[in-house]
Parts: sequence; C-alpha cells; structure tokens
Amino acid sequence: MDEPPWLLWARELQAMAQTGLTFAKDPYDLERYRRLREIALAMLAQGSDSRIEPIRDLFEQELGYPTPKVDVRGAVIVEQRILMVREISDGGWTLPGGWADVNQSARECVEREIREESGFEARAFKLAAVYDYQRQRHRRAHPYSIYKMFFLCELMGGAARASMETSEVGFFALDALPPLSTGRATEAQIARMFEHWRDPSMRTEFD
Repeated sequence: MDEPPWLLWARELQAMAQTGLTFAKDPYDLERYRRLREIALAMLAQGSDSRIEPIRDLFEQELGYPTPKVDVRGAVIVEQRILMVREISDGGWTLPGGWADVNQSARECVEREIREESGFEARAFKLAAVYDYQRQRHRRAHPYSIYKMFFLCELMGGAARASMETSEVGFFALDALPPLSTGRATEAQIARMFEHWRDPSMRTEFD
C-alpha cells in the first residue's frame, strides 16, 4: 500500500520541527518550530482519525536530530518451516522481533526478541536485508520513518512459549502461512527470507 501524501508531509514537517527545536536559539524561531510541530500533529490526528493528545505525547518524547527508528526481525527456518509468533495486539502472525533497544547490538536485540516472544534460543548468522518501511508497501501506515533489519538465525534450543506480547508460537511452510500482521512483516519479505536460507551466498539487500 502506498502511503497517503498527508502522512509523508506530516512526517517530514514533524522532523523539520524537531530539528529546529533541537538547534534553534532565537526565541521567535523556536516559537515557529513549535507551531510547525502542532500543524504536523494536527495533520496526523485528522488523517488517522485519532485524538491529537496521544500523538503529541508520542512525539514530545522524541528529542535531538530525528532519525528513522530501527525494527529487527529474526527468520528461523527449520526443515522448510519458519518460526512465527501470533501478536496479541492484532491477532496476526509475524516473525519474532520488535524495536531495537539501546545498549544492545542489532544481533543481541534480535536474539533477545526471539527468546522473549517465542521461548526459543537462536543465533543470528546473517543480515539478510535492511528494508525501508515506506518502500515495502506495508498495509499499515506508521507515523515514524522505520528501517527494518531481517536476520537469518539458527535454532539453538528452547521450547515454544507464549509471552506478554504473543499468544501462540509455531513453524509454518511458505505455502501455508497463517494470517499475517502485515505492519510487521509481509508475505513477500518472508518469502525472501526463504530464498536467503536456500542460497546463503545471496548478498544482503537494502532499499
């Protein structure tokens, strides 16, 4: 799904406002950037049919120069089946993963997410892809700019276990995927992980 123009404009205006509020010194400039942020928030609220207060709270936590957020996903494939978890938030299935945490490497983050969301221990051995959320045609619009890092991972142990964020854990063949949480991973991305698994010589790909 192509993102609507209003979302692209609002996201860019918010980034401009955040940059200005970080570096500007003149009080009149600061006031203009605050107003610019309010316009961006109003666009996001109206475009998503949401209340403006939660959106304001979300973006007021963002400080410093604005950069894309980082999401990590782990592809654990065993005997032609891929590990997936069912998200409590929307009931869809996806590859284990989530936002990268500070003070952890990307590898540490994806291995931790797999352990926490599925109960399995895994070792990341290849960065297969770095995708831009906007360019990957996800069906869910998002207020942030996001880089999604997909890792191939080797199963090391553990056992299936649900978590606070996931209700079920399972392994699925590519031709028998369950209903997906497409804001987190798409069928095309999952299929691409199978291709990387079958051909380890494939280079890391990126948008």
